[in-house]
Amino acid sequence: MVVKICFGLTLGLPSAASIPVRPSVSRSSVPAGACLIFLLAILPAAAASRIAPDSCRASDLREDRLDAVGRRGELVLGSGTRAILDGIHWPETEPDAAQAAAYLAGFRGRELAISQRGEADRWGRARIDAVVEPTSDADEPADLATGLVAAGLAHADAGESDLFCRADLIALEGEPRLARRGVWRDPVLDARDGPALATQAGRFVVAEGRIVGVGERTERTYLDFVRRSADGLTVTVTKRTWRIMRERGLTAATLRGRLARVRGRLEVRRGPVLEIVSTDMLEVLEGERALTR
Repeated sequence: MVVKICFGLTLGLPSAASIPVRPSVSRSSVPAGACLIFLLAILPAAAASRIAPDSCRASDLREDRLDAVGRRGELVLGSGTRAILDGIHWPETEPDAAQAAAYLAGFRGRELAISQRGEADRWGRARIDAVVEPTSDADEPADLATGLVAAGLAHADAGESDLFCRADLIALEGEPRLARRGVWRDPVLDARDGPALATQAGRFVVAEGRIVGVGERTERTYLDFVRRSADGLTVTVTKRTWRIMRERGLTAATLRGRLARVRGRLEVRRGPVLEIVSTDMLEVLEGERALTR
């Protein structure tokens, strides 16, 4: 999120208590009406009206530099930190992966304002939000994850976390999805098409369909998009995630018969199965046509 704070002007911003801005320039040194651009850690859109969970709290902003872009979007920073952008799934196929890497490489050598979210991943890479700092008054800050998703060069994704801290990214997918651009080049998968889903085993997928059944069990809840599991997609929801979903009003009664879009890594057992550990990886679609093409 980029906020321009103007002295001598009235802005419709949240209260000061809700925006942790620590300006480095005193008010007395800025002409009346001049604007300072502060790069803030991005808060998940879904949590805009409430305090973010502890694991979604971003660390204090610090400056770093993008030195190199490694395989699968790994960022090598001037400080020596190895990092990945929080909230995205790197493309698994070409030419999208190469185009995504080229997009990031275009900022090599540029100064970044970064903040870390949560713990490092299993490979020791920090999960960060990164904003390219402007080089002139005419330049605009560029959030790297936002740029990738808006260009259709990455999917929004919680990864292995049960919290999704960049819910703003999901809304940015609409335009490239409708334009069939980048990772949205192929149609969204039909959750009722078991054979087509089976060809995607082991890969990250996005699928749409209508939930026809909800089975609540002790450890997991099952969302069925077909009557027979072999014929189409079953989504499994962990116990903790199902509790959070119910707290948000997504119960067996409210989900049954609803059109939904889900995302995650697909497995094939008796039929195609996708597990979600983050509530935001299931979108209940209102006013959208199924299988947007």
